[in-house]
Amino acid sequence: MGEIEGSYRVLQTPGTRLGAQFNAGISTLEPGQSLSGNMVSGSKSHGRGLQIRVQGLDDSQEFFDIDPKALGQALLSEVFHRGNLIESDYFGLEFQNMQMNWVWLEPTKPVVRQVRRPPNTLFRLSVKFFPPDPGQLQEEYTRYLFSLQMKRDLMESRLICTENTGALLASHLVQSEIGDYDDVADRDYLRVNKLLPYQDKVQERIMELHCRHLGQTPAESDFQILEIARKLEMYGVRFHPAADREGTKINLAVAHMGLQVFQGTTKINTFNWSKIRKLSFKRKRFLIKLHPEVHVCISDHLLCNFVLRDQCKIFWKICVEYHSFFRLFDQPLPKSKAILFTRGSSFRYSGRTQKQLVEYVRENGAKRTPYQRCVFPSIVYTVFIGKTDSVVDSPQLSPFNTKGPLCLSPSFQMSTLSLPGQAPSPLQSPILSEVGSNARLEEEEEGRRKRYPTDKAYFIAKEILTTERTYLKDLEVITVWFRSAVIKENAMPEGLMTLLFSNIDPIYEFHRGFLKELDQRLALWEGRSNAHVKGDYQRIGDVMLRNMCALKEFTSYLQKHDEVLTELEKATKRLKKLETVYKEFELQKVCYLPLNTFLLKPIQRLMHYKLILERLCKHYSPAHRDHDDCKEALKEVAEIATQLQSSLIRLENFQKLTELQRDLIGIENLTAPGREFIREGCLYKLTKKGLQQRMFFLFSDMLLYTSKGVTATNQFKVHGQLPLHGMIVEESENEWSVPHCFTIYSAQRTIVVAASSKVEMGKWIEDLNLAIDMAKKSQEKSSIFLDAGLSDRSNRSSDEVSLEQESEDDMNSSRTSLDKQTHHRANTTMHVCWHRNTSVSMSDHSLAVENQLSGYLLRKFKNSNGWQKLWVVFTNFCLFFYKTHQDDFPLASLPLLGYTVSTPEESDSIHKEYVFKLQFKSHVYFFRAESEYTFERYEHIVLFIIYPVTPRALSHPSQGG
Repeated sequence: MGEIEGSYRVLQTPGTRLGAQFNAGISTLEPGQSLSGNMVSGSKSHGRGLQIRVQGLDDSQEFFDIDPKALGQALLSEVFHRGNLIESDYFGLEFQNMQMNWVWLEPTKPVVRQVRRPPNTLFRLSVKFFPPDPGQLQEEYTRYLFSLQMKRDLMESRLICTENTGALLASHLVQSEIGDYDDVADRDYLRVNKLLPYQDKVQERIMELHCRHLGQTPAESDFQILEIARKLEMYGVRFHPAADREGTKINLAVAHMGLQVFQGTTKINTFNWSKIRKLSFKRKRFLIKLHPEVHVCISDHLLCNFVLRDQCKIFWKICVEYHSFFRLFDQPLPKSKAILFTRGSSFRYSGRTQKQLVEYVRENGAKRTPYQRCVFPSIVYTVFIGKTDSVVDSPQLSPFNTKGPLCLSPSFQMSTLSLPGQAPSPLQSPILSEVGSNARLEEEEEGRRKRYPTDKAYFIAKEILTTERTYLKDLEVITVWFRSAVIKENAMPEGLMTLLFSNIDPIYEFHRGFLKELDQRLALWEGRSNAHVKGDYQRIGDVMLRNMCALKEFTSYLQKHDEVLTELEKATKRLKKLETVYKEFELQKVCYLPLNTFLLKPIQRLMHYKLILERLCKHYSPAHRDHDDCKEALKEVAEIATQLQSSLIRLENFQKLTELQRDLIGIENLTAPGREFIREGCLYKLTKKGLQQRMFFLFSDMLLYTSKGVTATNQFKVHGQLPLHGMIVEESENEWSVPHCFTIYSAQRTIVVAASSKVEMGKWIEDLNLAIDMAKKSQEKSSIFLDAGLSDRSNRSSDEVSLEQESEDDMNSSRTSLDKQTHHRANTTMHVCWHRNTSVSMSDHSLAVENQLSGYLLRKFKNSNGWQKLWVVFTNFCLFFYKTHQDDFPLASLPLLGYTVSTPEESDSIHKEYVFKLQFKSHVYFFRAESEYTFERYEHIVLFIIYPVTPRALSHPSQGG
């Protein structure tokens, strides 16, 4: 019994407690609050104190005086308090032990018992717990410190990556510390500061990448650093050398998801916490016990050997802490003391869990005090912090030397979205700091408005630039992300790979150059460039004409996209492996729309150019120097668009049919030749149980009605198929005493349905009658009838009203292999129509595609005081929110179907220009545009795309509240 030196059971239910009540957390105290009990006794000075040297993440050093008997918690609390570090539980102090291994300072043990010579030991403030998503870090200051940790890891060769990725990270670090690109300043900075071990080799690449970050704030740079770093395999990895049973050298590491095993720097295995039953160590042997059902092909006991017992115990402790921090709801409780003898280690993690930390920061958000990071071209930051008189001259802001509050610039917060009725709010995120942040944001916006041009042509040109940025990111979903997924799994035949990427890669490369040209022109127009040349550069027509002419060369590539989409769909049906990769990829955040919609983007983009150039030509007078170039550019793109118009209509229809094929259960061969999608939406169908909600889908040859699935896949189940041949539709409100009611008579049955409004009923009846007329004129009669499972319902006369015993329970009798999936896209148009009780036609889809928009907006919630600056993309009836335009995937989305739009009312107390209000039931959001032109663009989009729209048009922004 005494041989077991330490063990830890990995509990499967978060929040399960261990042992008896005891609280000795690392940072459960608010800044300035004293420790109680034994913890306080060590913080009072009795006689001669210890002077401890602590190095910050920016390499500055600070001295702390503590009592010789002080516990590690006393030093930790003092460091966190002096640095005003709110999210302190992510951090710790590390030092080198006698074996020169870096170990963490334990809070519940005296410092002198952990360190042989504390005054001679250097303690380093470091990130201890690396969350999988930097968006979970709620404080801008915390993200700044994390970016400094990434900087340290790069230099120490811990964050291993390709040279190109290293250069990209370094470029964001340069942007964060010295601001926008300047050749001389960049070279001076890189000469003085070492960011990469191989910096000389990639210096020119760093400067080239830095040039692309124009206008990016330090906070945005920090976020980009963390976004890039978290995708790397070595993010947050700390190697612990060991050997397996056979003596093969391996490296063990622990992360938020579990244990990782490396050979060299190659990861060979990962054991998730859910797979692990118990972790224990005995002397130099580390034992991982797995659940028997997890790996039936291998032993449920995995043994690793360390060189020293201390190394084994150190790694075991780190595992215990990582599991507790990321997996438990409440902080674990220590083992109760045995009366006669002890068995195993009593070590337990003593701080807050990540869940507790997030809740604490949210609840105490109003108490946050802002900090200001100053950036000067001289690369010397002079920081006056709080009440202290000390001055720090350092290339980075020191987290020490702080006796008072730090100053925080406006930070972005992550939003979490859902549909109404599924969560408290579709956009739930912490507001900005109310201490100075809102005023500073207003000052920045006013300064920007005074500095930038106000001509409408400039904002039209800027729309071309902003939408081009989004378009290029959309292309990367295919050229970068999807390519990587299919190559990794070797899931796509070589012929299809060649067909797909040989058509889209040249288009992607062309638009990369086009975007760069647009960016440079707008920089000249705004006066952001060192050229300081205006006049001739305050135009966009020459750039558009040159590139629209060049686009003609890609017409043959665009014409093949019909074949690409068709062949991809065929291969997906034929190859199970490709189908799996396809479906899994659609669940990734980067694939924020159905995958095949991204293949339509190149042709749709031509329509965007055409519409934008039409607005530009309409704005210019014939005598304007930019008019002729814009008119010629419009002529060129209109010619290409005309050639591809019929192809686009066919592609959009095919894409919609394939999307519905995946989302509907109980219908086969939905993509039959000649079938066209017309309308989808929610209607109430009269059954024996009364009116029940159903989703209806109208095609050129049939009408489907479905119920929402209760399966894990969140799909819709087909209840009936009605051929359009011989169908009759009549209004019947008076007959059934149901508002907005109409009756559908078909050859198989008669059904009674009700719409949510008179307008909705009118849309359905109009489209049904048009589709019936089309079916009559067609020489081909529909051969699709009810499935065998529905045949018992089809033996009714045509004049009999169908009142079936339908309910959601019917789903239980029609399970398919798809039900085994655990996820499914729930933000599709059909799901939004279901929740918002509305409908959308194919013409609405086409109109929405034509009116895509991108750019920065200020967003405000109904009951908040702060405005939040976000990069917003409007497409597919939805607003997608990003922190910056460089983000790979949206943080949140807001489907706009069913919302109303108006200008703020007097009671809203919004006294700003260019503000529009979006509302659905109790959900209210305000958005502020940068100019009257941008405001009018959103007015146009919302009024003509969103259903139902407000009956009145938006008033002029200057007349609004």
